[in-house]
Amino acid sequence: MQVTKIEQFFPRQRTRLIKVTTDEGLVGWGETTLEGRPKSTWAAVEEMSGYLLGKDPLRIEHHWQHLYRSAFFRGGPVVMSAISGIDQALWDLAGKFYGVPTYRLLGGEVRDRIRVYAHWGIHDLSDEGQAAARERLEWLQTMGYTAYKSGPGGPWRAHEPPAFIDDFVRKAYLMREWVGSDVELAFDFHGKMTPALAIEICNEIQGMRPLFVEEPVPQENIDALKHVSDHVAFPIATGERFLTRWGFREVLEKHAAALIQPDASHVGGISELRKVANMAEVYYVHILPHCAIGPVAFAACMQVDAVVPNFLAQEQVDACLGDGLLQKDWRVEDGYIALPERPGLGFEIDTDAAERNLDAYTEELGGEFYHSSDGSVADW
Repeated sequence: MQVTKIEQFFPRQRTRLIKVTTDEGLVGWGETTLEGRPKSTWAAVEEMSGYLLGKDPLRIEHHWQHLYRSAFFRGGPVVMSAISGIDQALWDLAGKFYGVPTYRLLGGEVRDRIRVYAHWGIHDLSDEGQAAARERLEWLQTMGYTAYKSGPGGPWRAHEPPAFIDDFVRKAYLMREWVGSDVELAFDFHGKMTPALAIEICNEIQGMRPLFVEEPVPQENIDALKHVSDHVAFPIATGERFLTRWGFREVLEKHAAALIQPDASHVGGISELRKVANMAEVYYVHILPHCAIGPVAFAACMQVDAVVPNFLAQEQVDACLGDGLLQKDWRVEDGYIALPERPGLGFEIDTDAAERNLDAYTEELGGEFYHSSDGSVADW
């Protein structure tokens, strides 16, 4: 069997897809979305396609090694997101070739269903803001979610006055009041805080027992992350912007985080997500794979979720469940998704919806953000 065609599509904002076709008519799908860089991974896939054409798609590890090591400059979010999508598509093909879900080729499932958590929060304490938050919570509760994650708002400066901090703290405790103690709540700080501010805020919300705080500080400095983790009593999580097992090595060796969040469309695909999870197991660190893009990336994450013992929960946004790109959306019941049973990544793509390219692009992550007080650049 040989790869005969590699195609790319941009059917939704925050969704770039790759389709790999073989001479036997089998097709594999992957997701190369790199939020905020719509053209970069597209170009990287085009560069890699020349190598893959005519190759046996079942030699997945061999191809991963070549794509990663063949260029003098390795890694980086653009290259690794391109490799990730290609890797996903090859695993999809392999499962279809052997007639089994991909997770069976990874050693077989160690659990019967996949726990997922949704995005939800109280972003505005006004009557209208609380009503909107209550409406979304009630909708999510019909699917039985047992965990939610919210953002911090912002932008945040190096330090903020008590009123600004107290507003966030009130929202956190009100969320706990609404959902009760049987539901877990997490907060994503998006790397916006300084270590001192992150520690202060974490200590303020400690009483409502967060599941974790994610990216309390920017990702570049692991010692700063460890400083926060050492001064906070509940789990600190990070990892959506770390790439490959080498990118996670220092986090694990320094015990800088209790939970890690590799992304199957950035870290290096299914192959590398599995290796990162296996490496984390040695340190008793569990994974909560990041996924805030489309349903193909989400399906890739679930293949690894099914086979690693140190899995805790899978992130998903509403678009992950289908977004009109699948013939049948993923279904959440009691806060879980049943293991996929179809061969490959477990879905049937809607080709009419998926094989399209948007004419216009709007900013997905990032853009121009400034502090209103002085016009200086702020983090998204």
